[in-house]
Amino acid sequence: MPLGIVLLLLDITLVYHASRTGRLQPWAFIILMIPGLGALAYIVVELVPEWVSGPGARQARRRMASKLDPEKVYRELADRLAVSDTVANRAALADECMEIGRYEEAETHYDHILTLPIGAEPAFALGKARAQFARKRAADAIATLDELQRRWPDFQSAEAHLLYARALAEAGRLNEALDEYHAVAAYYPGAEAKARYGALLAMTGRASEARVVFTELLVQMKRAPSHVRKAQAEWLSMAERGLSA
Repeated sequence: MPLGIVLLLLDITLVYHASRTGRLQPWAFIILMIPGLGALAYIVVELVPEWVSGPGARQARRRMASKLDPEKVYRELADRLAVSDTVANRAALADECMEIGRYEEAETHYDHILTLPIGAEPAFALGKARAQFARKRAADAIATLDELQRRWPDFQSAEAHLLYARALAEAGRLNEALDEYHAVAAYYPGAEAKARYGALLAMTGRASEARVVFTELLVQMKRAPSHVRKAQAEWLSMAERGLSA
């Protein structure tokens, strides 16, 4: 394709972008009156800073920083807790411990928080149960979640419900786990609960029921926006593998 046509198409694209983003004046005039150089100026002045400072770029930089120094945030939060031992600071450190795999320390922090008058909250009990489950202590996680339900009977959490079903399955209480999966799959915001429910049905020999669950999930997700399907890709793949098994 001739260079002139390429530059013309580039100019038209950038003018359209400028019009959609409220930058038509003065950029349309600059782009069209100075072919090539006007487009370059628009890219350098407007687009590059946007790419560098946008949410996607910030997330990419955070991921890169995390790979280079995975405990940087942990150290900062630990220092903050050493200076001021508040529930908020300890909870932030506990959450970060979960992120980087320091599950035993996370459980210790959540335990400490729950002993405090202002720390007696169901969210911290759920955090403790998550840490216990991550440490392969399913029975302890079940006990913590049962205690959570006893102390805060009005607390509703799809995450806690799914964790309870997973812990029951991990502990070998499969019939109870299936009942909980069936209940949570009906309202859980995402594909994970249904995918795990179908997998457990298949594992317990209820293959025809598993196929129904997997099929319903895939049909439902076909109507979802592409970014939703991308976010749920792990669970959709599980459903597809379940149907092909």
